[in-house]
Amino acid sequence: MPMAADDIAAMIRDAIPDAEVEITDLAGDGDHYAARVVAPSFAGLSRVKQHQRVYAALGGRMGGVLHALQLSTAAS
Repeated sequence: MPMAADDIAAMIRDAIPDAEVEITDLAGDGDHYAARVVAPSFAGLSRVKQHQRVYAALGGRMGGVLHALQLSTAAS
């Protein structure tokens, strides 16, 4: 069963409380999303580390119930 955009955003916000999260369903199928995550706590982290924090927030759902996520992150 696909994940809802609101569920993805909530999981990210739960793990990264200072994050502003914007989710877009790219294909209208609930399987292909774009996420923009901006969090002051990303300051000083490489882009790879920022992405790892977001993927960790999703608790292993990538490649399973969440098929594809186009991710963009920033510290501010």
